[in-house]
Amino acid sequence: MKRMVAALVAALAGCAFAQVALQGMMGNKALLIIDGSAPKAVAPGESHKGVKVLSTQGDQAVVEFDGQRQTLRVGDAPGSFGGGGSSRGSKIVLTAGSGGHFVTPGSINGRQVQFMVDTGATGVGLSVSDAERIGLDYKKGQPIRLNTANGQAQGWLVRLNSIRIGDVEVFDVEAAVSPGGMPYVLLGNSYLSRFQMRRDNDQLVLERRF
Repeated sequence: MKRMVAALVAALAGCAFAQVALQGMMGNKALLIIDGSAPKAVAPGESHKGVKVLSTQGDQAVVEFDGQRQTLRVGDAPGSFGGGGSSRGSKIVLTAGSGGHFVTPGSINGRQVQFMVDTGATGVGLSVSDAERIGLDYKKGQPIRLNTANGQAQGWLVRLNSIRIGDVEVFDVEAAVSPGGMPYVLLGNSYLSRFQMRRDNDQLVLERRF
């Protein structure tokens, strides 16, 4: 039994996982974001953090990690590598950035966005520009009045098909679309209530409840 357990631990230790997003192109170089790190320009034939760029064309790049290949497109959700691609994650660990805010890349309905945790927000909040960029037909949502710094404004209440951060995907999340510009999509309590949250120094741990 001990030998079997040791073999299993060794196998798990050898598994590699990565989330890779294509932020843009610089000539023939792919601007890669790997596991939320700063963008890195990688030319075909070169590797960064174990991710090798095989080829680039237009707004696409073919990359390889741990023997797995995927075609990434600018603006799409990060590609997941490792673990057979079938695992359903249950835990998110975020590290505080400048100003103590928790910011992370992720996706809404399969389209890449930048999130910021906002425990004071009732729901997920995104701007009209972000909604249009990800192809969200927000005007079919319920019209609502939003309180802004400049007074009340027209907004829309919508349901998001999915929100994905890392390998954790949550479905059917309520969100409000606001006409005002926002640098991030706010992760409010319509999303956060799905998790048990705890703060460990500069880390925020979200463990899925349902």
